Amino acid sequence: MGKTIAEKILSAHAGKDLKAGDIGLCKVDFAFGQDGTSSIIIDGLKELGIEKFKTRFCMVIDHNAPSPNEGVSKVHKKMRKFSQDFKAKLYDVGCGVCHQVIPESGQILPGDLVLGADSHTCTYGALGAFSTGVGSTDLAITLATGKNWFRVPKTIKLIIKGRIPRGVFAKDIILSIIKDIKADGATYRAIEFSGPVIDALDMDGRFSICNMVVEMGAKVGFMPVDKKTMSWLKERLRQGKKIKGVLPDIDAQYEKILEYNISKLKPQVACPHSVDNVLSVDEIRNVRIHQAFLGTCTNGRLSDLVVAARIKKGCCRC
Repeated sequence: MGKTIAEKILSAHAGKDLKAGDIGLCKVDFAFGQDGTSSIIIDGLKELGIEKFKTRFCMVIDHNAPSPNEGVSKVHKKMRKFSQDFKAKLYDVGCGVCHQVIPESGQILPGDLVLGADSHTCTYGALGAFSTGVGSTDLAITLATGKNWFRVPKTIKLIIKGRIPRGVFAKDIILSIIKDIKADGATYRAIEFSGPVIDALDMDGRFSICNMVVEMGAKVGFMPVDKKTMSWLKERLRQGKKIKGVLPDIDAQYEKILEYNISKLKPQVACPHSVDNVLSVDEIRNVRIHQAFLGTCTNGRLSDLVVAARIKKGCCRC
């Protein structure tokens, strides 16, 4: 019987055959923490008496950068000292958002198993990695042992068809899907994205969609590893590193297969107080915007800022 991407990656990292529902103790390739979670990671490692990591690790100061108060400054100082003492890579204030600087640094490959002490670690599924968020204590245990346990998730396959309308972007696509599936409709599931719309998206769009799968409860999301992925990675990897994507088998068993046609999709807005409370802009055209914020790990890439600048100037041809 064929396997999904999640089943293949976790089987490879457990060193044994795993199917959905199985429990596996898996070797982790890469782990990280950010300034909202690293303090507990550091305390956990000290409590365990660990002097050397069993997997690759880095920290990022991005959630409170620059520091807004004395308490946060103490955490930043703690992270910098730990980085020096343990020779751990630290992306300090100004380097950027963790879910952008880490994949752009060339540290994530297709087929990798990645854990981050941040819920949106699922972003790296855009590169074909099994990448998911965990708590700080789980992260400390992973660094101490090089492994962690996983229940292999069932997989939902999403096929996205149609043509992307003018003014519609990847965030609109995933918000419309979350509206349909609901915030808890894919709890502890793996999501495999496919279809002509996904093929047409650039890497920024794929990162945005994978970033949001946790908002419908999913454990991880996967984009196809194609020529776009390969080209993006080759620009960022050290020469000589091999890139090989993990593909689902033709006879892989899915919990469900859902199809969406986005040809008539309009820009979407997530309204208070739930991510699945999504409306079309036509439905809120009379709502006045007093303040707008650009950034975050979902849509803080250069391409997003370019579009925003064009809209502000009144010359957007999106």
